[in-house]
Amino acid sequence: MTFLRTLAAAIDSLNDTVGRAVSWLALLMVVVQFIVVVMRYVFGLGSIMMQESVVYMYGTMFMLGAGYTLLNDGHVRIDIFYREAAAGRRALVNLLGVVIFLWPVCLLIWVMSFPYVTTSWKVYEGSRETSGIQAVFLLKTVILIFTVLIALQGLSLVARSLLTLGGDEDPQRQGQNGGA
Repeated sequence: MTFLRTLAAAIDSLNDTVGRAVSWLALLMVVVQFIVVVMRYVFGLGSIMMQESVVYMYGTMFMLGAGYTLLNDGHVRIDIFYREAAAGRRALVNLLGVVIFLWPVCLLIWVMSFPYVTTSWKVYEGSRETSGIQAVFLLKTVILIFTVLIALQGLSLVARSLLTLGGDEDPQRQGQNGGA
């Protein structure tokens, strides 16, 4: 039981750290987009690299923040049944949801995107625009990191669900919705 608790805490800490770090990209995106608009409409200047950087930041924030969102119970589920359910039933729903839905989808995304990402790395794929960001291969790598982070957070959810089903009083992460 201590191993499960320690494992879940380590995974939670990883996704919390990553989520908090990439959340700063939201502010940076707004600033960069504001600069792009001012440059374009006030000074008549354009920057493909700056425009592409907004897309890179958005994709990175969305993909790497998914584990953080799962950690904080922010993903969609049918709350009409889940919210009022006892802790044991919620744990069972979480356990089955991870095993039946989350992990197979993560595996599918990994298997389908791995050749896509490796091909991009082989040629160091860059922007189609000459003055764009020449690091598309790095952006595509975020897909694989996404699958690892979300699958790991699923493992944390499974560990906490098993603890709950095993009679643990409160295996929920401190500060998490439904936790202490």
